[in-house]
Amino acid sequence: MHPKNFKILGFSFVLLLLFITSSNAQDTTDDKQIVVSLRMIGHQILLKSKDSTSRVLPILKENGSYRIRFENEFQFNPEELVSTIDSIFNETGLANSYIVEMDECETQEVIYSFMVDEITKSDIIPCKERIQPKSCYSLLFTLIKPNKPAPETSQFNIIIVLVALLLLLIASVLFFLWRRRKTPKNDPNLISLGAYHFDKRNTELIIEHQKIELTGKEADLLLLLYSAANKTVEREVILNMVWGDEGDYVGRTLDVFISKLRKKLEFDSKVKIVNIRGVGYKLVMDI
Repeated sequence: MHPKNFKILGFSFVLLLLFITSSNAQDTTDDKQIVVSLRMIGHQILLKSKDSTSRVLPILKENGSYRIRFENEFQFNPEELVSTIDSIFNETGLANSYIVEMDECETQEVIYSFMVDEITKSDIIPCKERIQPKSCYSLLFTLIKPNKPAPETSQFNIIIVLVALLLLLIASVLFFLWRRRKTPKNDPNLISLGAYHFDKRNTELIIEHQKIELTGKEADLLLLLYSAANKTVEREVILNMVWGDEGDYVGRTLDVFISKLRKKLEFDSKVKIVNIRGVGYKLVMDI
């Protein structure tokens, strides 16, 4: 596969990863902003009820809504409650429309609720003059229209994801085809020698689609050394196994063949034929 295809693969993966990460980060940021704003509301409610010491318990998320819980009992004035919530929502810009439900802790009964939207404004306060008794309460907030990116932005993000996935799929297919073409078939006549493949049947070395021819004796010699890779093979053994009783070799014939093999194996420095002085030769390689 052309290097450009690898770049496409990497770029697609990074683009997809960045989008997913940014989306998750945005969701996390939104949740944190909501929680912080709701805790501000909880603290203001306690202060309005003359309680500056008890805690607002951790905010709970329930099926998309958010619940504020309190450590101690308190009483509240509906007008102050609506005003406090509306002020903080306007300040933080959390949502344009929302529903607030005040629940009694033990019975889970909704004892007070109101909704704010573009039609029902926050200055319309139910039970405005009725101060609620001191008790254990929790507040459930349902954000009807949280502030979100414009629809065009969301659609654009979806398009980016689809394009990235398509590019990733195309690059993956190209990469698979390249690997399939480059990986030699499972041929018993092929022996891996570092970066080379030694073809016993056709007596040749293959490296990066280049073929280097071997004579019959060179192939026999290389195969013998390979069969005892990283071990010393004595000169007498080599001569007997490769040349046998032919009697057509002289003292330096073996050295000449070794020199030729070394020349043909020079493209991979990790494959070496080492002379063990006075003993024989050894094929050194990682196996």
